[in-house]
Amino acid sequence: MNLLEKLALFGMHRIDPERAHGLAVKALASGLVPLPGSVTSPRLATEIAGLKLPNPVGLAAGFDKNAEVLAPLSRAGFGFVEVGAVTPRAQDGNPKPRLFRLKEDAAVINRFGFNNKGMQAAATRLAQRPKDAVIGLNLGANKDSNNRADDFAKVLAHCGDHLDFATVNVSSPNTEKLRDLQGAEALAALLSGVMQANAALTKPLPIFLKIAPDLTDAEITEIGDVALAAGLSAVIATNTTLSREGLTGADKAEAGGLSGAPLFESSTRVLAKLSKSTQGKIPLIGVGGIATPEQAYAKIRAGASAVQFYSALVYHGMSLVPQIARGLDDLLKQDGFSNVSEAVGTERDTWL
Repeated sequence: MNLLEKLALFGMHRIDPERAHGLAVKALASGLVPLPGSVTSPRLATEIAGLKLPNPVGLAAGFDKNAEVLAPLSRAGFGFVEVGAVTPRAQDGNPKPRLFRLKEDAAVINRFGFNNKGMQAAATRLAQRPKDAVIGLNLGANKDSNNRADDFAKVLAHCGDHLDFATVNVSSPNTEKLRDLQGAEALAALLSGVMQANAALTKPLPIFLKIAPDLTDAEITEIGDVALAAGLSAVIATNTTLSREGLTGADKAEAGGLSGAPLFESSTRVLAKLSKSTQGKIPLIGVGGIATPEQAYAKIRAGASAVQFYSALVYHGMSLVPQIARGLDDLLKQDGFSNVSEAVGTERDTWL
């Protein structure tokens, strides 16, 4: 992190978090953020669900909710970028304030509630996306929808021709009863509709599923079985947590999903358990608490074929992206791996 980035973060942390997030997006759009371009090497280049990635370090959904900064994000050093979540109709989300920094915990609590400008606005921007990047969309459901399961298929049908992958998000804690769709029967029905919409696209996409960390071992196994039966291409483990264990920040009691450092261990355990239950039959993407190359590497060795992060950008800025990718390259070299795919799951049992 250079001095300019330190000063920018210092200023950002002295204003409302949601306003700061908006300024960060505007800074990227305006070209004010130095970007490294593609970060890759023979060790980092990999393939997941048929997608060729320059490196396995991705941006998690939530940063660019409306696909407004696709071009700069594609030059930020990420191997792949996920935007959204996007719902069929535009919605304001939950009342403000709804984003809280827990600096002492290197964490964030949000209860946005799928605030976004809707699938039509997203599709217009996605149609102008850079073609040399791997870009996916997180699919969401409207809060007041009469058929939330159908909403995911609607967004996919409307935006799918401009995407490389799409993620079904039934794990956000900020839309009432959304997580109920993680149950086996409801999830199977939802995924059936999504896969039908996918088959109707000009070019069907890899479809991912994003799950919560607050699951029992039985639920993890059940979700893995449903994902395999539905023909999904990958599972993203995990979304934010409802747990507040061990927090010290002043806003620790705020409602919403917790992300950042406190999520690392619990999300990695879920990842490892899912890896074991699916026996490597479906690629996994590890998310939750990553802020260092070592943590990205730990997710991979626990069973992830790729990783994503977002909350750490709040505390470390965009320079963290190439730092994690290059640091991961060094760790792979140090341990004698010629490619990141060789490291996947090599220390899974230590997390079980």
